[in-house]
Amino acid sequence: MNVIETFLQGVKIIEPDVYGDKRGWFMETYSDKKYKEAGIGFNFVQDNQSFSAIRGTLRGVHYQLHPKPQTKLVRCTRGVIFDVAVDIRQGSPSFGRWVGIELSADNKKQLLIPSGFAHGFITLADNTEVQYKVDEIYSPDLDRGIIWNDRTIGIDWPLEVPPILSEKDRKAPRLADAENNFIYGD
Repeated sequence: MNVIETFLQGVKIIEPDVYGDKRGWFMETYSDKKYKEAGIGFNFVQDNQSFSAIRGTLRGVHYQLHPKPQTKLVRCTRGVIFDVAVDIRQGSPSFGRWVGIELSADNKKQLLIPSGFAHGFITLADNTEVQYKVDEIYSPDLDRGIIWNDRTIGIDWPLEVPPILSEKDRKAPRLADAENNFIYGD
């Protein structure tokens, strides 16, 4: 397993070991022992999966407030996504900056997004499935979001047409107006 640090402190790209032969391939998608040895020591308690039928579906940019923030370990098991993490930790030197990576069923990469970062993705293929682990259960009362096209963040989404959004995501506030209780260094 190869772990690549990004310029956002704590956000990591994980390239799992994949063993293939004429029959196909095998990989460990998660090993608590190996991840802890690589410095990724989260206690994941819930697995989530989403399916997007249409290319250009954008989900996000989401996060969950304290006292139940979520760290996410994201992978794409069918299709392709452009996956994004945004630093929303107030006082952080990288506050409002983002990192994005293509995750696909073919490249098998994963993105680790710690709490204090918002998460979103856009599908780059029809019939895309995304799976992710979280270290805290979903709490609807603490679920928040930031509008996908906030100009102060400036995410460079690979869009050809306007994205397909949920009503919740369409009405999300800008980062400056979003409820946010993440403080850098806490």
